[in-house]
Amino acid sequence: MFTKRSRALTIPYWEGSFTHPFIVELQQGTLSPEAFRYYLIQDRYYLEHFSNIHLLIAEQIDNEAVKEMLMTGASHLAEGEIAIREGFFKELGITDEEIASTPIAPTAYNYVSHMYRQLLDGSVKSAVAGLLPCAWLYQEIGVELIKSGSPDSLYQRWIETYAGEEAAKDVAYQCDLLNGLYEEASEREKEQMIQAFVISSKMEYLFWEMSYTHQTWPEGDLSATSQY
Repeated sequence: MFTKRSRALTIPYWEGSFTHPFIVELQQGTLSPEAFRYYLIQDRYYLEHFSNIHLLIAEQIDNEAVKEMLMTGASHLAEGEIAIREGFFKELGITDEEIASTPIAPTAYNYVSHMYRQLLDGSVKSAVAGLLPCAWLYQEIGVELIKSGSPDSLYQRWIETYAGEEAAKDVAYQCDLLNGLYEEASEREKEQMIQAFVISSKMEYLFWEMSYTHQTWPEGDLSATSQY
């Protein structure tokens, strides 16, 4: 089974997400506003592409159930999660100017690039597999964190976004569809699906780290002189 095999290969990153300082401090209410602000800006870039990738895969896949799931997912992202983020932006005073002036961090850029890449040198099946960790991991984190909640009202609303029954049903349905795709896949496609899932899971872990450390691109050698 795809979900069982892929989860077994991602334990250090999947389970590690629950103990990452970003998540621990978010629940405690001690996460720095700067870290959460940086997370939101980087996540905005990610979610816009995440929605677009749903539509691109839907155009190429033959499985009608998966196609419908992808189209619905893209619609829900636009109507729900992205809209919620915009509410956070307004509350925190994150302006269009701040968004435009904040460079996309390496991890956010690489995560998005990884998902697009599945449509170039992977397969439509591996492209779908690369999407799953985002929804699945966030749903599990939401369920775990809602048990105690967060004393910070903003962080509490973030937790509640992923802790509902509807999110659990959506993830269970996605897992069922992925297991079905895996069963009908060739051996090469199966390995591509597993690899895509594992890399996405690693990138999810790195996304917390990126936000917590305010990751930026290296500046290089600023003392170097141009030869052009």
